[in-house]
Amino acid sequence: MKWKKLKAYILLSTKPGTSLEVVRRLKEVKETVVADAIFGRYDAIVILEAPCLEDINKVVYKIIEKDPNVIRTETSIVLSPM
Repeated sequence: MKWKKLKAYILLSTKPGTSLEVVRRLKEVKETVVADAIFGRYDAIVILEAPCLEDINKVVYKIIEKDPNVIRTETSIVLSPM
């Protein structure tokens, strides 16, 4: 049986004019599958994949939320990866 990775979608609000910079840094994180600056309520979206919730937790709390340009995040964990 092949184990599937956990997937998380993280929506980010950033300081004005910093979303591209934040996205550029997050693309260097190994768990990042996609990182894009977007228009709308949020400034960026990041998709992470990791073997366990602890790894996603580390990225969200120790990398993303420690970025001085990130104001707020909203994380959604995929229920059942297909």
